Amino acid sequence: MSANIASVLTELAAIKQIDRKRIEEEIKEALFAAISKRLTSDNELQILTNFEDGKLYAQFKKIVVGQDLGLGEISIEDAKQFDPNAEIGDKIDVSIPISDFEPKIINSARKIILEKIKKIEEDRIIFDYEKQKGQIVSGKVSAIGFNGYKVDIGYTDALLPNEEQVENEYYRVGYLIKAYVVNIRKRNNKVVVILSRNRPEFVKKLFELEIPEIRSGEIIVNKIVREPGIRTKVSVVVTKEGIDPVGACYGKKGLRIENIKKELNGELIDVVCWDEAPEQLIANAVGVDLVDKVYLADRGKFARIVVSEANKILAIGKQGKNIRLAAKLTGYHLDVYTEEEFEEKIAEERRITSHISELDGVNQKIADTLKEHGYTSVQDIYKASLKELQDLENIGEKTAIKLKESSKYF
Repeated sequence: MSANIASVLTELAAIKQIDRKRIEEEIKEALFAAISKRLTSDNELQILTNFEDGKLYAQFKKIVVGQDLGLGEISIEDAKQFDPNAEIGDKIDVSIPISDFEPKIINSARKIILEKIKKIEEDRIIFDYEKQKGQIVSGKVSAIGFNGYKVDIGYTDALLPNEEQVENEYYRVGYLIKAYVVNIRKRNNKVVVILSRNRPEFVKKLFELEIPEIRSGEIIVNKIVREPGIRTKVSVVVTKEGIDPVGACYGKKGLRIENIKKELNGELIDVVCWDEAPEQLIANAVGVDLVDKVYLADRGKFARIVVSEANKILAIGKQGKNIRLAAKLTGYHLDVYTEEEFEEKIAEERRITSHISELDGVNQKIADTLKEHGYTSVQDIYKASLKELQDLENIGEKTAIKLKESSKYF
């Protein structure tokens, strides 16, 4: 150990971003661990250090023996050179410069020191990035592997795994990306920051960064549902009167939402005003300009949405994504109908739940005949062909025609 050890430690601390005092403590502990393997507790080992002067010593007591066999022993003959009155079993204080120890001990201490510094570095990275968990970081793609993109985000590498990517997004080495910090993992004794670009939380953080009213708490994002790379619906609610939550999120000329869409490579974003009334919330989620009426089921979370013929395709969305995301956002199972389809659906349900005896022109004799051949509901008559009915016993052509007409307008 030389006198310039202080400058070496200062430089090491700066490179590794570790407190120098912590490094000094770890060196002392490493030296103690390496040397104590050759001693016992009776030797009372101490490590004395002065890092400024570069002086490191091991101070311990050697036990007087007839013939020394190890580092912690001294022969009676050598002991008398220190103390003429020395006897076997006595202890002699010695102080040995670390540099005088055999290479095997020095190498053992060096290995321990390196392992400890690596562990401190990993702990520091974990601590730093634990604070960033749930935040957005930026970095450059440094490599592309079978398990995802390796991203340089500063003084450590991060991983954007395949399962956390948006399906149609591709990057080249050197490409600058933003991503959401999901977790911190240790893999093969190395700290890896796990990133994501396909989670709803990523979109939420982009909203917080872009929209001051969300950062201040005047607008709250209470739910996000997403088809990564295609469409996202974000429900918002205001905590302060006089604020238009949708308008604030879109910004002047839609600039705020466009900035978010740009980061998401053009993904569609719908900002939905949250409403305590389920009918209004559903209309908002599907598209308030598209919906004519919302009907809730008496039981369960089911709703029927009535739209115009022109708006039906838009309400459902490409591959059903708009209505599917609206269902996820509201928590309701949603079905979309035109007015004509809705009326037919209601009529069908009414026919299914109504007995044939409720049809005009059905007396007990006809009802018994129909029941005998498996016709029990009005819907059964509605679906049957005219020929099927008039071929039944006791039911002629005129009766069959009347039954069909009655079921149609039931």
